[in-house]
Amino acid sequence: MRYFIELSYNGKAYHGWQIQPNAISVQEVLEKGLSTLLKEPIATMGAGRTDAGVHATQLFAHFDTEIIFDTPKLIYKLNSFLPEDISIQNIFEVKPDAHARFHALSRQYLYRIALEKNPFNTEQAFLLKPKLNINKVREATKILLEYKNFQCFSKSNTDVKTYNCNIMKAEWKIVDNELHFTIKADRFLRNMVRAIVGTLINIGIGKFEVESMHDIIKSKNRSEAGFSVPAHALYLTAIEYPENIKK
Repeated sequence: MRYFIELSYNGKAYHGWQIQPNAISVQEVLEKGLSTLLKEPIATMGAGRTDAGVHATQLFAHFDTEIIFDTPKLIYKLNSFLPEDISIQNIFEVKPDAHARFHALSRQYLYRIALEKNPFNTEQAFLLKPKLNINKVREATKILLEYKNFQCFSKSNTDVKTYNCNIMKAEWKIVDNELHFTIKADRFLRNMVRAIVGTLINIGIGKFEVESMHDIIKSKNRSEAGFSVPAHALYLTAIEYPENIKK
């Protein structure tokens, strides 16, 4: 039987979601917990990879097992077993061919920028000292929706078949003393969101012109885009699936 597991985590202590040979990952800790409690080796497949230090308020993974278990009891035991920075929200049975990665319709990320120094959000948001022209940033953000190929925002030497992504939403909101950037797409390239935010910041502080976003995207060259903002302020917030994957 195949199950989806919904979880959230603070990524500060982890080298991303995916298992690494010489570093601790969220996937490794989760698999250890599932294997211990179900008393058999459990392998998981996540909906995507988050980089080192990136957080997730919602991530799904799937796993297979023939073990019959009480779902609420397993969730309770897992949350007791796992460290405080990983939380399990739900486990539910899906169709045998349901795939956490390939069947995801969209993924959504949030990036938080602090506009003033605050000792209570230093690990949750990126403190930006230069003043940002939010109107220019919003103008440049709209340009993203005109394109599909985002190779210019992809980490170099990434093994992918295509650099095309369908961006469905990209917007900025002022929330208290923070700027929140939300972006939703069918898929993301490695480092893509952090490179986009860095490029938009450069436009907002006057280093790039708004219209330069066209040239940057058309260049397909990472060196033409802006800097990569720190990982600690990036959150994977939502993943959508077809309703019919549930059993």
